Amino acid sequence: MAPLTQLNSAALRPRRILVIALQFLGDVLLSTPLLHSLKLTYPEAQLDVLVYANTSPILAGNPDIAQIITTPNRPKWVDYRQLIPRIFRSYDLALGLQTGDRPFLYSLLAAPFRVSVVPPKNTTGWWKRYLVQCWLEHDDRGMHTVLQHLKLIDLINGRRSFALVPPQADDAQLLKARFPFLAEAGSYVVLHPHPQWTYKRWTVEGWVAIARYLSQLGYKIILSGSAAEAELAYIDAIVQQLPVTVLNLAGQVSLAQLAFVLGRAKFFIGPDTGVTHLAAATGVPVIALYGPTNPVKWAPWPKDYQQSANPFGSIGDQHVSNVYLCQGQADCVPCHLEGCDRHRQSRSRCLESLTADRVKAIIDQLLNHDAMPVSGE
Repeated sequence: MAPLTQLNSAALRPRRILVIALQFLGDVLLSTPLLHSLKLTYPEAQLDVLVYANTSPILAGNPDIAQIITTPNRPKWVDYRQLIPRIFRSYDLALGLQTGDRPFLYSLLAAPFRVSVVPPKNTTGWWKRYLVQCWLEHDDRGMHTVLQHLKLIDLINGRRSFALVPPQADDAQLLKARFPFLAEAGSYVVLHPHPQWTYKRWTVEGWVAIARYLSQLGYKIILSGSAAEAELAYIDAIVQQLPVTVLNLAGQVSLAQLAFVLGRAKFFIGPDTGVTHLAAATGVPVIALYGPTNPVKWAPWPKDYQQSANPFGSIGDQHVSNVYLCQGQADCVPCHLEGCDRHRQSRSRCLESLTADRVKAIIDQLLNHDAMPVSGE
C-alpha cells in the first residue's frame, strides 16, 4: 500500500483519537506539537494519549489531552488484560509515533484508521506499512523528531503547530512561598547534571567549575534531578564541593513544578536529557551539552521556531532562538552511538574532554548578548 497524502481531514472526522507514544520523557514532550496540531485539526474530537507510566507527568495539565492512558515499561500479562479491552476499537483514528511491534499492535487494535511511522524498506518490520492507511518512513538521522511527528499531520492534511507544551503547575503560589528565590525571576541558574544514561554525562569536575563560576557572577545555583538513588548520589558529589548557598531540588519537586522553576531562571544548563527539552519548551535560555547524540534529530526544540527545516546541523556549537548547543569535539562526533563502548553505561570521550572554559565562553556570550551566528534565521 502506498502512503496516502493530502487526505481530506474534514472527510475523516474522527470523534476519538489515540496517540501512542511509548517513549522516553523528552520524546513524549517532543510529541506535544503533534498533539496540539491534532486538536487544531479536530477541535471537537476527544484526544487521548497512551504513554509509559513514568513519562505521564510530562503531560500534566496539557489542555489538548482528554485522557492519559498509562502502561508499564515492561508490561505483564495482567497489564495487557487491563489495557487491551480499554482501547479495543474505542477510537476512530490512531497515530503511532514509533516503529516497534508493541505500539504498532496497539494501533491495530485501537482504531480502523491508522497513521504510523514505519521502518524503512529492507529492514525488520517493513511489512507494517501494509496494515495502516497512511505511513511515513522513520528517519533516524536527517529529520528532527518534532518535524517527523508533524509529517504525520501532513498525511491527513491537518493544521501544523510547532509549539511544545510543557507541563503546568497548579500550585504556583504555594511553590513561591516554599522557595523564596522564585520571587526574583532571573536571579538564579538551574543546572541539571545527571542524564539517565552514562554515555550522555559530562564530568563532576566540569559541573563544579561551572557552578563556582556562576556563583562568582552573583547567581544563586539550583540543582535539579530525580529521586533515583544513583542520581541523588551523583548530585550530592557536586553539592559537597560547592558553597552552602546552593539549593539541591533533586527529588523535591514534580516535573510541572520544575517547569515553573525553569521558566523563571536566568538560564539553564543540562545534557542530552528530557529536562533539557523541558527547559527549552519553557522559553528560558538553554545551554545544552551534547556528545554522541545527533542534534539534527534530537536537539532541544527552540522556543517559537516555526520552520519546516531542521533547526540544527549535525556538527559544531550552534545557537537558535533560546537554545545554545555546546557539542563535544572529536572526529567521530556525532557518532549516533551509545558511548565509546557502545552501551548506555559507557563513557563518551567527546564529553569527557569538553572543558569548563568552553561552557563558560557560551555563558559569557549569553549574558553579554553576543550570540553565536543563528542557524535557520
